[in-house]
Amino acid sequence: MAKADYINGKSWAVIGANDDPTRYGSKVYRHLKLMGYRVFAVNPKLQTVDGDPCWPDLGSLPEKPDAIDFVVSPAAGEKHIRDAAALGIKRLWFQPGTWRDDFADLATELGLETVQSCVLVEIN
Repeated sequence: MAKADYINGKSWAVIGANDDPTRYGSKVYRHLKLMGYRVFAVNPKLQTVDGDPCWPDLGSLPEKPDAIDFVVSPAAGEKHIRDAAALGIKRLWFQPGTWRDDFADLATELGLETVQSCVLVEIN
């Protein structure tokens, strides 16, 4: 799938969103909001992010997002990939440092599409 298909979506979930302005989870979350997307923070350790509700997992979201942005370590990624597939979320975007090579086979097996790039650079 082309990056344009992700960019043209209306909503994103950011796994690993947080309130620390020095960390990418915060930067990505706020950037997507500023660009006009409906954004859902996903982080089981927080109640809110940037004044918005924060959800513990993808299954708790009030609606299915068009895409997911991964801002978590690769060790945490597989669970979220499987959760996305179970919920019918097909578009997964992996920030630099969040990808493992075996995710390509897993995504193909589950019928998911992936992008490996920095949202901060690609969506302006």
